[in-house]
Amino acid sequence: MKLKPLFTFLMAILPCTWVAAQGGENLQITSLGADNTLVTFDAANEYLLLPIEEYAPEAKVNVLIDGQIVQQFTARLAQSKHDYFVPFKLEPYKGRHVVLNIETSNERSRVRFGKTDVCWKLMKLADTFPTDNTEKYRPAYHHTPLYGWMNDPNGMFWKDGVWHLYYQFNPYGSMWGNMTWGHSTSRDLLHWDHHPEAIWADGLGSVFSGSCVVDKNNTAGFGKDAVVAIYTSAGKSQQQSLAYSTDGGMTFTKYPYNPIITSDKETRDDNFFWDEEHGYWVLALADALTHQDLFYTSPDLKHWTLSGKFGLGYGSQNGVWECPDLMRLPVRGTNRHKWVLLVNINPGAPFGGSGTQYFVGEWDGKTFTCDEPSYVTKWIDYGRDHYAAVSWSNAPDGRKTIIGWMSNWQYANIVPTMQFRSANTLPRELDLIKADDGSYVVASLPSPECLNLRGEKTSYGSMDADGSVLVLPKEKDGLYEIVLTVRLDSRGKADIVLMNDKDERVTMTYDAQAQSFSMDRTQSGLTDFSDDFPCTTLATTSRSRTQELRLFIDRCSIEAFAGDGRFAMTNLVFPSEPYSKISVSGGCRVQALDVYKINP
Repeated sequence: MKLKPLFTFLMAILPCTWVAAQGGENLQITSLGADNTLVTFDAANEYLLLPIEEYAPEAKVNVLIDGQIVQQFTARLAQSKHDYFVPFKLEPYKGRHVVLNIETSNERSRVRFGKTDVCWKLMKLADTFPTDNTEKYRPAYHHTPLYGWMNDPNGMFWKDGVWHLYYQFNPYGSMWGNMTWGHSTSRDLLHWDHHPEAIWADGLGSVFSGSCVVDKNNTAGFGKDAVVAIYTSAGKSQQQSLAYSTDGGMTFTKYPYNPIITSDKETRDDNFFWDEEHGYWVLALADALTHQDLFYTSPDLKHWTLSGKFGLGYGSQNGVWECPDLMRLPVRGTNRHKWVLLVNINPGAPFGGSGTQYFVGEWDGKTFTCDEPSYVTKWIDYGRDHYAAVSWSNAPDGRKTIIGWMSNWQYANIVPTMQFRSANTLPRELDLIKADDGSYVVASLPSPECLNLRGEKTSYGSMDADGSVLVLPKEKDGLYEIVLTVRLDSRGKADIVLMNDKDERVTMTYDAQAQSFSMDRTQSGLTDFSDDFPCTTLATTSRSRTQELRLFIDRCSIEAFAGDGRFAMTNLVFPSEPYSKISVSGGCRVQALDVYKINP
């Protein structure tokens, strides 16, 4: 062997320590071979910034203090290119010497040595981490995480004028993983403050979905008005755990006797409430793979007894059942109420992937009974991008206010955003109305707070539906609420087209004969990131020939609502530039068209 190749070979296989150029002298990186690296430093800064490559293999990061593992997570550390940074927060370790023992996916036998990865050159200590809302498709008026991945909303409750929203969160990348509870709060459901993560993984597993209540009568013994969370601990198996907060939901203490509910099945996504009529707590739990919900009762939130089951053979059975929510809803225009069970399912939604179905019936204190035949399936939203919808507990004035995750598991990990992924839908209010066939339909309308988004109004008045292209106000960069009323011919169709100067378009159609409303996003902009993304979604309308439509357009989404809430439809869109024009054509007449600029 020649001397130079031998020297190169030895340099590749021997341990090597160097100081990260951008991290300062306090950051030392030692390569231990193809698949193991040590990063050591004194925690004097606020963050260690980790360079991420979106589709790199996951590396396992073990955080050691005094030789003991105190935290573990995975991150797609950049190998060949750097896409963005994520912060590893150092506040818990201030003043301590920190060792990161990082295991990468490189195999020693593959002659690829991890010390050449670009992450080691770019990793750095810092006191700031910018979270400016600069990405092209980051929504302007929908809740998003400051950075990282988000999916299901969790643990929502209202207390002392504040709406708390927790959510499934990955702090170390924009793809699913490292599930913790992120946390945001709002006083108006529109403007959100972001807080540190609320509940972290432990030896029982990651922190999956669950819910919170305000324990007004101290039934659990944690104090009057303590906030109690029950969530799924997802490790080798899925069990249910409890945590409580005595500071209004900002920090949580885990119950030392977790788990509180165990099972030999895949059960998850607890949702619970105080049953006033029967005088105990009720918990709904998804038995995911058998496509049913389990119901438990408890006097103290700690000890639970299985009381009933519902779901075998009912509704959509084509995917796993998740995120249940049992609630009592008023029947509009009457003094009556009915019980409604929300069941989120993936896959199995009417147009593929994820969706939220519901059942109307009765609750007897032990179990739920559906009023309708098992083959009837109803959906709370008929778009592709509305999932894991659940309600806030303790909401004021008896409101049933829900929010959903605005994505679909078919393509959620690959939508064209980078440092963040996913948003929530607008908050919505639920009640029941009678359908034309006499059955009950859950009506979903934007929460009244959404009226505060309205800025300057442009009214186009009454007009023939001749396809004329109307230019929308441009000052707000494609952010609109559009309220449209059309009068359909008895057998006619109305085509409503949103478009931009690139000839990208979303076509919405009312069909009087079919009594339907559809939304076609096949030409909406970027669609080629997933074969599942281009689609047309369809909802049933009333028999009325006069239809009112409310549209909320943000930078990457359209939410459509029937005027009475009879249907909702949520679809993501990724236009190369904002939609700036609208036209209406077909067998109808436009009775009114109002466009509101959005004040984000």
